[in-house]
Amino acid sequence: MKKIALLGDSIRMNYAPEVIRLLGDEYEVISPEDNCRFCTYLQRMVFDMSNELDGCDVIHFNSGEWDVSDVVGDGLFTPEDVYVRTVIRIAEFLKTKAKTVIFATSTPVTTHPQNNNADIQRYNAAVVPQLRERGIVINDLWTLVDEKREENIRSDDGIHLTDRGIGLCSRAVAQLIKSFE
Repeated sequence: MKKIALLGDSIRMNYAPEVIRLLGDEYEVISPEDNCRFCTYLQRMVFDMSNELDGCDVIHFNSGEWDVSDVVGDGLFTPEDVYVRTVIRIAEFLKTKAKTVIFATSTPVTTHPQNNNADIQRYNAAVVPQLRERGIVINDLWTLVDEKREENIRSDDGIHLTDRGIGLCSRAVAQLIKSFE
C-alpha cells in the first residue's frame, strides 16, 4: 500500500476527498482536517505531523492563496521573499519524509476583494523554479484551472473551486500521484 500525504490550504481541502476516492484502497492517504492556511502555518503543521509523514511515498502540498491576500489593505499577508524561503524550507523538510514531493501552484481567482491574479502569478513564478532546482515536482493547477476560470471558480466567493474545478484538480492530483508507482 502506498502512503500519500495531501497538505495545504482550503483549495487542497476542496479536492482532497475526491483525490482519496480516485486513488482507492491501494493508497493510505493522510491529510490534516485543519486548513493549513498560509505558508508559516503550513510549516508548523508539517512540524506537528512529522511522525505521521515518515515513510510517505508521495507528499503533495500547496500554499499561497492566504499568503497573497491583502486582508487589511496594507499589503500582502506574507512578503514574497518570506513566502519563497518558507515554501523551500517546507519542501526540503518534506524531502526527508517522502520519496516524491509535489508542489501545486496556487490557483487563480475571479473576483475576490483581497486576492488578485497578478500577485498569485508572481508568487508562483518566484517559487516554482527554485523548487524545481531542488527536485520538487510541480503540479501546475494554475494553468489547469485558468483555462476555464469562470467555470472552475465559485462565483459566490471568487476563490474556491466549483464542482467542475474540484473534479478537474482531483483528477490531475490523483493522476500525478499514480504516475510515481
